[in-house]
Amino acid sequence: MQIPNEAVLLRIFIGESDRWEHKPLCEAIVLKARELHLAGATVLRGPMGFGKSSRLHTAKILRLSDDLPLVIEIVDSEEKINTFLPVLGRMIGGGLITLEKVKVIEYRAGEER
Repeated sequence: MQIPNEAVLLRIFIGESDRWEHKPLCEAIVLKARELHLAGATVLRGPMGFGKSSRLHTAKILRLSDDLPLVIEIVDSEEKINTFLPVLGRMIGGGLITLEKVKVIEYRAGEER
């Protein structure tokens, strides 16, 4: 699979407790992206954040949160990302979705060890 040099970065900001069909939303998004043959997806977990509601989510010891912020990043061609957006829109109840143009320098599988 190839990604064009001029690609798009899709960022999805959600909460750790968000669900889709009884499974974690982040897992459902990554599996759907894989099913649709997008180039790849990465889930990043944040130790602190807030969104539209301004409710603070933190991993501090005294304020345990079961809803830490998650960011899912997917890079692929603009066409493939645009095809994925309506699917994503049906899955996400709340959160933030952003797009930005990126320049792909290299995309290759790691060597087997």
